[in-house]
Amino acid sequence: MDTQHLRTFIEVVRQGSFAAAARRLDLACSQVTRAVAALEAELGARLMHRTTRKLTLTESGAAYFRRVSELMDELDEASDDVRASTGETRGLVRLTASMALGQKLVLPLLGKLHARHPGLHLDLHFTDTVVDLIGQQVDIALRQSHTVDGSLIGVRLGPLRSRVCASPEYIARHGRPKAPAELTHRDCLRFALPGVQSAWSFKEGGIADAAIEVVPIGGWLAASSALSLLEAAQGGLGPVLLADWLVDPDIAAGRLVDLFPQHEATSTSFDNGVWLLFPSREHLPRRVRVVVDFLREELPALIGDSKGPPFVAASHGSFTR
Repeated sequence: MDTQHLRTFIEVVRQGSFAAAARRLDLACSQVTRAVAALEAELGARLMHRTTRKLTLTESGAAYFRRVSELMDELDEASDDVRASTGETRGLVRLTASMALGQKLVLPLLGKLHARHPGLHLDLHFTDTVVDLIGQQVDIALRQSHTVDGSLIGVRLGPLRSRVCASPEYIARHGRPKAPAELTHRDCLRFALPGVQSAWSFKEGGIADAAIEVVPIGGWLAASSALSLLEAAQGGLGPVLLADWLVDPDIAAGRLVDLFPQHEATSTSFDNGVWLLFPSREHLPRRVRVVVDFLREELPALIGDSKGPPFVAASHGSFTR
C-alpha cells in the first residue's frame, strides 16, 4: 500500500476538503483526488461521500481514518527516534503566530535556528486570526494571552506589558494628555477585536495593589493587525496601546513617545503573557522539540523577561492577538 496515498487521505479528512489538502500538500487538486480514489480502489470500499459543497466520511471511512492516522503518527515518531539516535534532526515544522510576533520576533531568529539545525524545514503561517492547531496540523503557536486552550501544552515565555504611545507629530498637533482619563476625548487607535475596543485599563506601575482605572476610549480607526496600528501611530493618527516589545524600538528612536511611563496599561488583563503552545501528545517529535527548545531559549530576552520560563500545562480560555 502506498503510504503517500494514506497521508493524502488523512490530510483531506483533517483539512475538510480536497482543495485545502492540495494546498497543504503542495499538490494539484487532481493529484489529491486520484490518490484518494486509488486508495478506495485498493480497499474496495468508499471512504468518503463527496458533493460540491460538503465532504463526509462513510462509516468505514471514519473507522479507517482513526486507525491509519494513529499508525502514521507512530511511524513518524519511530522515524524521529531513529534520527535522534544519529544526532540528526530533520523534517517539517509548522508554526503559527500573529503577523507582529512572527515578523518582529520569529523571523530575525531563523538564521540562527537554520545554522543549528540545517535539516529542518519550516512552514510559517503568520496571521492575525487564531489557528486551530489540531485541526490544521500546526506544530507550534506563539500567542499573546491571559489564558489559553486547555487542550494545548505550553510555555509562558514571559509577561506581556503594553504601553500607550503616540508620535511626536501627534503630540505637537494635539498636545500630550496629562492623565489616562483624557484619552476618553481623543481619537484612539484600537484593535478591531471583540471586548477590547471600548476601554483601556491603567494602574500605577510598581505598586502591587494599585487601583485600576478603566478609561472608556473610542476613535475613527480600528484594525485587526498590530503592525497596521503601529504604522498608523507612527503616522500621527492617534494614541495606540501596543506591546512594549513592539513599540520599544520606536520609542528609543524617537518615532513614538510613551505617554504614561509611570503606568501599566492593558486592553484585557494585567496578567497577560506571551505563550509558546503545541498540541498535547504523548510523544513530541524531535523536530518539534528542538524548535520549542530554541524558542524557549531565545524569545524571553526579546520580550523583556530574563528569567527562564516554566514549562506548564495551559489552562482553558480565549486568545488575544
